[in-house]
Amino acid sequence: MNALCFDTAARKAWMGLLARSSPARLGELLTDLPEHTVLRGPEVGAVMVRGRVGGTGQPFNLGEMTVTRCSVRLSDGAVGHAHVQGRDKAHARRAAVLDALLQTPAAAGYEAQVLTPLRQEETAARALRAAKAAATKVEFFTLVRGEDK
Repeated sequence: MNALCFDTAARKAWMGLLARSSPARLGELLTDLPEHTVLRGPEVGAVMVRGRVGGTGQPFNLGEMTVTRCSVRLSDGAVGHAHVQGRDKAHARRAAVLDALLQTPAAAGYEAQVLTPLRQEETAARALRAAKAAATKVEFFTLVRGEDK
């Protein structure tokens, strides 16, 4: 691992953002990949998805989901990993390379070039989805009837 320190929570956040991003959009934002060595993959596999009854109850196995994983090393020694939903090997490789790039001194440039637009687009999509859901909200209220006094 390189000597550059980074926040583990920040890395978790950017890896999640890259995994949730559209493969096409990530390709538009990061067109040229720097020289790198593939350490593992990209490989397609399956993971077990777990759920909880009511969100807080006992966990149960919901089913399997297809994922693609990849690990790469940049020429400066930075190592990046990615797990993305589906079978898109190019998406996994691009996300792994970007994970490695975000651990280098050039991270601020990639943050502005790739992560900020992805974050803004994801926030806008969530707001749109919330607005559509809010439009279907039904307000129930009770009027005081004469015999209830």
